[in-house]
Amino acid sequence: MKRSLIVLVAAMFFLFSCNNGDNTPDVSGIKVNLTTERFEKKLFDTTAPSLVNYLQELQGSNPGFTQLFLNEILNADPRWPADTTANYVSGFLNSYRGVYHDAEKIFNDFTAYENEIKKAVQFVKYYFPQYKVPEKIITYIGPGDGYGDALSKEAFLVGLQYHLGKNNALYKTDMVSQIYPEYITQTFEPDHIAINCMKNVLNDLYPEKESDKPLVNQMIEKGKRLYILSKFLPKTEEYKLIGYTAQQMKDCYTREAFIWDMFVKSELLQSNDKNRAKNYIEDGPKTQELGEGAPGNIGSFAGWQIVKKYMQKNPATTLQQLISLDDETIFQVAKYKP
Repeated sequence: MKRSLIVLVAAMFFLFSCNNGDNTPDVSGIKVNLTTERFEKKLFDTTAPSLVNYLQELQGSNPGFTQLFLNEILNADPRWPADTTANYVSGFLNSYRGVYHDAEKIFNDFTAYENEIKKAVQFVKYYFPQYKVPEKIITYIGPGDGYGDALSKEAFLVGLQYHLGKNNALYKTDMVSQIYPEYITQTFEPDHIAINCMKNVLNDLYPEKESDKPLVNQMIEKGKRLYILSKFLPKTEEYKLIGYTAQQMKDCYTREAFIWDMFVKSELLQSNDKNRAKNYIEDGPKTQELGEGAPGNIGSFAGWQIVKKYMQKNPATTLQQLISLDDETIFQVAKYKP
């Protein structure tokens, strides 16, 4: 009997965690122009005798990103003389040469990641045909306590220093660990590149705003985003989209009714306490009320299930309609009760 129960739970987890169902649209005919520029290779691999002159060459070939990299990512003061900037950059290169070598082992060939982003862009174009998607990927390596993946009008910016694998030595340093705790660095994997790129597209389409609405509304807003993200990346496991481990995701589905019961019985759904809301809709090490092993951001998980239930009942709703749909309407129509 016990073995049968385990098999049943595993089957249910598989059912819930698969995103690529039969209703995934065929986007193979949607044309995507996307090229990759390996900025970190140009910067770290140079044998130019003069770094001053080489930086000027980089600014000539890609003035927009080179300037952004120097001034925003490295925090070099634009008022500095050229030789001062070169010395500053040289210090960074010497300090991060090991990080660069780690990145080279993983990303010497970036084709697989470019293809994954291309496929996701096809889904973006399918669901949001008017949205102008960048036509370039720029990879780079920056400081461990600085910027990571971002989106500009011209490019997907990918900070490879945050995709070296959760056990990389960089993430164990005080500089990084004080900013990014383990529940964050567990997502610092190569397979999160496309996820972060699509999160940035989603944020551009649908900017997040601070809300004073009840917690349940905020949960549904988070759920909308996760639902749309899953449509951009239909073959990506759900636990990666929300930033959990596979075991945490499995446990959430196993205890889904208990999680919802916590929100209802604790009268949290209509709470307007912003500080309290953060405990349930932002990344965190755990959800105190659910025990030591329960992940944070559990309100977003519940909101995601509410949105799924609504979309199951209203399959004709487009993603564009979902974005602007009133949260209260979603809640009332979904009648979510796991």
